[in-house]
Amino acid sequence: MNSCYVKVATASPEIKVGDVEFNVKGIKNAIDTAEKKAVHVLAFPELSISGYTVGDLFYSKTMLQACTKALLEIAEYSKGKNMLIFVGLPFFHNGHIYNVSAGVSDGRVLGLVPKSYLPSYNEFNEKRYFFGADDSLSHVILDGENERGLVPFGRNIIFADSKISSFKVACELCEDLYSPVPPSIYHAVNGARIMINLSCSEEFSGKPEQRRRLISGHSSKTVSAYVYANSGDGESTTDCVFSGHSLIAENGEILSENKPYANGLNVAEVDLDFLDFERSKVFNQEFGIVEKKYCYVGFSVDISNALVERLYDKTPFIKEGEEDFILSTQAQGLKKRIKHTNADKVVIGLSGGLDSTLALIVAVRAVKLLNRPVSDVLAVTMPCFGTSERTLENSVKLAKAFGVSLKKIDITKSVKRHLKDLNHSETLHDTTYENAQARERTQVLMDVANMNNGLVVGTGDLSELALGWATYNGDHMSMYAVNASVPKTLVRHLVSYVAKTGKGKLKAVLLDILNTPVSPELLPPADNIINQVTEDIVGPYVLHDFFLYHFVKLGFTPIKIYQIAVRTFKAEFESATILKWLKVFIKRFFNQQFKRSCMPDGVKVSPLSLSPRGGWRMPSDAVSKIWLEELENI
Repeated sequence: MNSCYVKVATASPEIKVGDVEFNVKGIKNAIDTAEKKAVHVLAFPELSISGYTVGDLFYSKTMLQACTKALLEIAEYSKGKNMLIFVGLPFFHNGHIYNVSAGVSDGRVLGLVPKSYLPSYNEFNEKRYFFGADDSLSHVILDGENERGLVPFGRNIIFADSKISSFKVACELCEDLYSPVPPSIYHAVNGARIMINLSCSEEFSGKPEQRRRLISGHSSKTVSAYVYANSGDGESTTDCVFSGHSLIAENGEILSENKPYANGLNVAEVDLDFLDFERSKVFNQEFGIVEKKYCYVGFSVDISNALVERLYDKTPFIKEGEEDFILSTQAQGLKKRIKHTNADKVVIGLSGGLDSTLALIVAVRAVKLLNRPVSDVLAVTMPCFGTSERTLENSVKLAKAFGVSLKKIDITKSVKRHLKDLNHSETLHDTTYENAQARERTQVLMDVANMNNGLVVGTGDLSELALGWATYNGDHMSMYAVNASVPKTLVRHLVSYVAKTGKGKLKAVLLDILNTPVSPELLPPADNIINQVTEDIVGPYVLHDFFLYHFVKLGFTPIKIYQIAVRTFKAEFESATILKWLKVFIKRFFNQQFKRSCMPDGVKVSPLSLSPRGGWRMPSDAVSKIWLEELENI
């Protein structure tokens, strides 16, 4: 199952300036290489048939005719290739020479897209040779006869696949992208998902990074895949050097690139389903863009049986280098809430686990931002039936290492009395037994906060919210939840970051907390060893965070999530294991929405939030049936 992946590529073969025959041979060889890699859309650089730097030879009728003849030869060569190809050439039309991108497929020239904006500054002088395009549409006969039919000529052309409605491709050329209003803006709002740019961009210090930023940002702005093919070897070096630096971006992310001076095919797989999902959110309003008449040209490229090889990040929430920014963002959110509520104390239930450790790290940062002593953070440790000596000792060591205030309140007697009032046996270790402890802890924290004019900081994380792995009105509740948008994999990563940058006793206790199994510790330990490991019950967090990101952030279907997870985690998990936990994720995600519908305020720091106010909106009684049915026939 392809799930609407389109394999796109750029090619920058070596050329010889003005040697059309040599250049066509290089283009054909690149087409052959692309065909072996099952490429669906292939883009060559600007004026790739003639060379960009031929100068006044553009005026030569011999050159112009040779290029048109070469285009027809390339079109003929494309027959049976299952590929949409874009090549560049100078083209004479209605008394003017145009810098053109030609779309060809299956033996035909489908359309000619002229460049709109012609640079005539610094080393560029395109207005000397070329005429800029406007919004008019005309038709040309390429070979002087009518055998091949009329070919549309204009900048407002979209190449549309005959079977897949979202497989729409449009084109612009080099300077068009750098202009204040690129043609691709109009292409996007008129349905194009894939933008092709045939370019000849000169190289100098800093240009590659500028190019990356521009292409990444523009693909995000247009919610499109942007395929940028740049000229390389063989262009004249009289004044400039061209490196073949070509890039492919998708909605702001650079999927692949040919580094400067690294020739060859640059291939990536574009996800049309994902682009449709994003556009359904972003393109649901009028943008005030002047309406233009578009010509839709049909083509047919079969993508149904393509082998999908696109790789996905195992931990998509983690971005190296952003650790301090995330911690600062959490701390700034808490700082504002402390200041607004005039809280004297920041109250945290400290368990010796990862989540409360991260909350403590953030709380210490927040009070420091307020120029207040760290003793204004009041950590409360509340041992009960399931508390192990290891986590209890670590909570005490952690509080002392940070220098915060610490209060130990043993809730064992309170919980026993509560169970007795319920006529519930202490030997019956059911949900009531577990949740009685969690709710007692929350009651204690709230009352301690009342006694100290304090603010209870929630410790639960995004993964727990997604799975509903929290006690309703227990650890589910707080006055401000600093980890509400931080998934478990990122929690671990952030604590690890602080451990690596820490010293002495603080570093030692953080490392031991990182090595402690994740557990709610609501069941009695066996020989003082944790007897309730969360990931044995609900599944590995690395999988659940992967599922969550692709289900909510990217809008992937369950079958698609399964497919990419099997490919991504093939070294760690069997496919049956992935399927098992994916079903658990979907069931729990739907069934536990009621907890998210009344979750406390919490700062958003990761790409997604499940807050009912600004993140995820879903009724608490939504049914998961059709999502689970997708997975039944695997």
